[in-house]
Amino acid sequence: MQQNASPLRLLPVLLVLALLGGALYGGLVRLGWDLPVIEARLAGWHGALMVAGVFGTVIAAERAVALRANSRSRLAWGGFAPPLLSAVGAALLFTEAVEVGKMLIVLSSLGLVIVYAVVIYRQPTVFTVVMGAGAYMLLVGNALWATGEPIYRLVYWWMGFLVLTIVGERLELARMMRPSAWRQPLFYAAAALYAAGVVVTYVDGDSGARLAGLGALALAGWLLHYDVARFTIRQAGLPRFIAACLLLGYGWLGAGGGLSFAYGEVVAGFHYDAVLHAVLLGFVFSMIFGHAPIIIPAVVKIAVPFTRRFYLHLALLHAGLALRVGSDVLGSGAGREWGGLINVLAVVLFLANTLVAIRLRPSAAASARATVTAPSTNRAR
Repeated sequence: MQQNASPLRLLPVLLVLALLGGALYGGLVRLGWDLPVIEARLAGWHGALMVAGVFGTVIAAERAVALRANSRSRLAWGGFAPPLLSAVGAALLFTEAVEVGKMLIVLSSLGLVIVYAVVIYRQPTVFTVVMGAGAYMLLVGNALWATGEPIYRLVYWWMGFLVLTIVGERLELARMMRPSAWRQPLFYAAAALYAAGVVVTYVDGDSGARLAGLGALALAGWLLHYDVARFTIRQAGLPRFIAACLLLGYGWLGAGGGLSFAYGEVVAGFHYDAVLHAVLLGFVFSMIFGHAPIIIPAVVKIAVPFTRRFYLHLALLHAGLALRVGSDVLGSGAGREWGGLINVLAVVLFLANTLVAIRLRPSAAASARATVTAPSTNRAR
């Protein structure tokens, strides 16, 4: 793997990092930390910057790289339009062209749906359909947000995008496991239950939230039982680290689902914070931490060799989140604030550890072992 990426590849990475920094800063302001006001809109755009801006851009970029790698057609370059639109659109939220930024973000998610339509046409499998459904949920969530719907009305669509994208990836890799008569039917039932709950939130927030919570619980149980991470956790090096990230993330997905089922529709406050961040931090960021050493080389052509220091940011993330969610359940504002700060520090440490690792000489053995649990970035989905 080459060590130096072209400036053209690094520019969108820097833009995503800037968006991530803005989202994290806004999140701390929302938690109540008395920080200098760099941009008054940061707190208000926290969710949009994180989901539609950062996650939307990263996932769309990974899809574009996979599509391009498996197509000789020049039209495959069109797959890079969605991540470009989402990154630029999110950046425009800090300017006077907010409405233009919203429009670009919606167009980005529409483009991602089209990309998945092409992928499903070429590879009509269950996991590509599931990930395509996730992209459709992003489109709906972005459209609702752009038209002024309150965040609590659309946040389950945003979470649905991330949950279905991730479980679709893991479903593909579950095919490596020993065949089971119950594996596919149980997955269908869990995914259908979760998706139905997300859809129902549009007409009945309380019933939809509880239904989606049951679906998240079912998906977490399925992943814990059928995912290859159950076995790779016994290996060494990067495979074990990825497995630890995955298994911890599945636990948080189940916790978020259980909280959603117990609380029903929540529009603000402690319970709202607990439900959202159990999934968006505990589940999603665990996946990011685990797959970064694989996705970064695939997208920007920079090797990220594994180092045991990666366990530091993983431990910090989950320790902070345990404090945060526990404080939410108990109604402790101070605990939630400190837990949120620890979460931000974990993400900063993740970025620092990744940059340090990039400067190290890549290990061919670590790169080879990474393929054991890596999502298939060189296959069109």
